[in-house]
Amino acid sequence: MRNKNHEPRTTDHESRITPPLAGQANHGFTLIELMLVVIIIGALAAMVMPRLAGRGEQARVTAAKSDIQANISTALKLYELDSGAYPSSEEGLESLLSKPSSANNWNGPYLERRPIDPWNREYKYKSPGDHRPADYDLYSLGKDGQEGTADDVKNWELKRGQIPFLLTGSVASLTI
Repeated sequence: MRNKNHEPRTTDHESRITPPLAGQANHGFTLIELMLVVIIIGALAAMVMPRLAGRGEQARVTAAKSDIQANISTALKLYELDSGAYPSSEEGLESLLSKPSSANNWNGPYLERRPIDPWNREYKYKSPGDHRPADYDLYSLGKDGQEGTADDVKNWELKRGQIPFLLTGSVASLTI
């Protein structure tokens, strides 16, 4: 049944809304409060950014060491187990992706993609190696792209059985 004013019926507790108390106003943040938050965020960013700067190159070196010590090294060992020898220098790392004519028992591909270092250059491979004649030399030319400089990452200078990784700003190694 409807009431005479055609308004829906309400109970007493539904129709009561408490108004704000005297002296209270609903307001958002003031300009000063917003500026203070922006200044604090800027100060935090200014403290953190210098710590992160320069880590990019360190991460690239660590990635190259990991590729040389773990990824490509494992693929070469699997190739050697299947074929009885490491790929020749002429066959190169390409033999880990497609079967070379000299491989008798090739069960690859041993890598999913062509091995490129973090500086977008191919890794250098030589078998038998000049520095490691029992197996192979594997290295990256590093940031400068020139052979024989201090930034080269070489398998004969890395410890066997250790995989480098980046840990809170320092390079550590995981022994396997």
